Amino acid sequence: MKAARSVRVPRIQSTSTAGKRLVSRTGTSNSSVAASNVFQSLSPSVTAPTPRKALTAPLSKLPLSTVLRSLMILSVSSSSLLLKPCIYTLSLLAHPRSALFDVSKNPLLNFLVKHTIYKQFNAGENKAEVQQSINNIKGLGCRGVLLGYAREVLVGENQEAELDAKAAQAEVQMWFDGTMKTVDMAQEGDFVALKFTGMGTDALRHLQKEAMPSEFMDSSIQKVCDLAISRGVRLLVDAEEQAVQPGIEAWIMKYQKYCNAQTPGRAIFYGTYQAYLRSTPITLNRHLEMARRDGYTLGVKLVRGAYMKTEPRQLVWAEKEDTDKCYDEVVEALLTRQYNSMLQAPNKDATELPPVNVIIATHNRESVRKAHAIRVQQSLKGEDYGVDLSYAQLQGMADEVSCELLQGFESAEASVGATPMAAPNVFKLLTWGSVQECMGFLLRRAVENTEAVGRTKDSQIAMIAELKRRCLKVFGRN
Repeated sequence: MKAARSVRVPRIQSTSTAGKRLVSRTGTSNSSVAASNVFQSLSPSVTAPTPRKALTAPLSKLPLSTVLRSLMILSVSSSSLLLKPCIYTLSLLAHPRSALFDVSKNPLLNFLVKHTIYKQFNAGENKAEVQQSINNIKGLGCRGVLLGYAREVLVGENQEAELDAKAAQAEVQMWFDGTMKTVDMAQEGDFVALKFTGMGTDALRHLQKEAMPSEFMDSSIQKVCDLAISRGVRLLVDAEEQAVQPGIEAWIMKYQKYCNAQTPGRAIFYGTYQAYLRSTPITLNRHLEMARRDGYTLGVKLVRGAYMKTEPRQLVWAEKEDTDKCYDEVVEALLTRQYNSMLQAPNKDATELPPVNVIIATHNRESVRKAHAIRVQQSLKGEDYGVDLSYAQLQGMADEVSCELLQGFESAEASVGATPMAAPNVFKLLTWGSVQECMGFLLRRAVENTEAVGRTKDSQIAMIAELKRRCLKVFGRN
C-alpha cells in the first residue's frame, strides 16, 4: 500500500450563517441533525476548513471536455421536463425491441451513447479503457476508484423460466468471470463493487428465500475474495431492494468474517447500509456486535438509498430530514466510535463501538462537510480513533463535492501553524462493461435523479460557474 499523503490543516474558522443551506424542507425542531455533543461544537456554522484560494475554483481540475459533457447531461437531469423523455429513451435502449434501438447492433447509436452518457458514468468496455479511466481519476488527486461490473439481474426479471443445474451454473460462471476480471483491473487500494444478484436467477431465488449460497456460488465468491486479498483490493457489496436485501446481508456477514478475519485491523469486505431505512441503525448495531464477537473489523459503506420508488413506504423514514438525521448521526457515531441517540448501545456493557472502517458514499455536501469537520477536530485535538475513512461519489456526479474536498486539502498544506493530518481518501464509483451491459446501470442513474433534481441543479450551477470562469480567464478577466 502507498503511504498516506500528509497535509497540514488550518485552524477552523467560523463563517456567517447567512449562507447556510438547509437540508430539510421544514423549519421544525425535528429537522436536520440532532444536537449531539460533536455537532454542538460544530454548529451552527463551523464546517470543514475552506481555504479561500483553494475553493475559488475546485472544478479547475477537470478537463474542458468533461466540464462540457457534464453540463450537457446535468442540464437534462436537472430539468423535470427533459428528464422524463430521457428516462423513456434509456428504458427503450436498455430493453430494445428492434435492432434499430439495440446499441450492440446499431453502430451509430452505439457511438452516440458511448461518447455521451456512457462516458460520463462508465469506465470502459475493456481493460485498456478501464485502466485509462482509473489513471485519469487518480490524476485528479483521488485516491482510487470503486469499480463495478455492469451485468446484473433485477428483481422480477426473467424469473418465470426454471433453469436446470447446468444453466444456473453457467450464469454464476459468467458473473464469476466478469468479477475476476474486475478485480484484475483494479489497482492496489481500490474497491470492487459486487452485486450478488448478478449471479443470475438461481442466486436471486436464494436471496429472496434468505437461503445461503449454493456450493458453487460459495466457491466462486471465495475465489473472488482470495484474489482481492492477494492483490490488496477491497470488496464491497451494493445494497438492493428489500425483497432481496435480508438475504444479501446474511451473505455479506459470511464473507466479512472470511475476509476481514485474515486482515486484522483492516476491512477487506464491506457491506452497504441505506440511511433512508428505519431499520438501518438496528441492522448496523447487530452487525457491529457480530464483528466484535468474531474479532474482525467491520466494513461499512453508508448511503442514503436508491430504491425510494419501489420500497414499501412504511420501511422508509417519513421525511427527508429524518434520513439526513439518521445519516449524519450514524456517521458521527462511527467516526468517534461512540454510541449516540441514533446508533444506541446494544447493552449497558458496550461503551465503545468495535473497530470499523467507513466509506461515506454521498453527494450531499453538508454531510461530507460535517464528517470532514469531525475529522479535522480529531486531528486538532490529537485524537486517533483508528477509523479508516473514505469518501465516495459517483463518476460524473457531484464532482464539485469531490474536487472541493481534494483541493481544499492541497492548499491547506502551506498554512502556517497547522496540524499534520492525512489527506482525505476520495474515491469515484464507476462501472465497466459493454455499452449494452451498462444500459441498465445508466437507466437507474436517471431514475434516481427524479428524486434529486435539486441536488443535480446544484451540480449544474457549479459547472456553469466553472465554464464562465474559464471563459473569463481566456480574456484575462479572471
